[in-house]
Amino acid sequence: MDVKVKPRNLPADQRRAVTVEAVVELTAEQNPGDITTAAIAKRMNLTQGALFRHFPSKDAIWQAVMEWVAERLLQRVDRAIQGAASPLHALEAVFMTHIEFVVAHPGVPRLLFGELQRAEDTPAKRMARTLMSAYRKRLSGLIDAAKLRGEVAREIDTAAASLSFIGSIQGLVMQSLLSGRTAQMRADAPVVFAIYRRGIRSVI
Repeated sequence: MDVKVKPRNLPADQRRAVTVEAVVELTAEQNPGDITTAAIAKRMNLTQGALFRHFPSKDAIWQAVMEWVAERLLQRVDRAIQGAASPLHALEAVFMTHIEFVVAHPGVPRLLFGELQRAEDTPAKRMARTLMSAYRKRLSGLIDAAKLRGEVAREIDTAAASLSFIGSIQGLVMQSLLSGRTAQMRADAPVVFAIYRRGIRSVI
């Protein structure tokens, strides 16, 4: 959605949604820590005063953005799981779905990493931790189910396998940030997942 519209006459809920989308777009263009409320308001063709009528503070905006990320990513993950033929196929579907989410919203990883690295315990940081916890829970459930199906070696440590899964995605994301070629992840992801799959199907 192009947020460079005239949102002045939008209902409050839609105005908040457009604000979140503006921030997500801005994070793809610059360091999230450098994004100011003035820049958000400018992107939306609003004054800062109009922006703060819907959000009491910048922290509240960032919390709403993290809630948007968590809701959208987990919804996609859940759909990927539901459409898979087996737990191992579900793991692959989740992996590819996550990559597609990052390609569509390339600023989200920078936002997530930035919040998790902040010293203070902000609402956005707590939301980021909640997202990661929910994500790991889904992965652990799939890995345990795959063990019962004989798709994954029973000797595999579930927690370590979950961390390795997330680490593989983070590696692809970091490489894309360094190269500036986010879409390249689509080509690299199947190869990386194939290596991960071979690892969990064998005894470590």
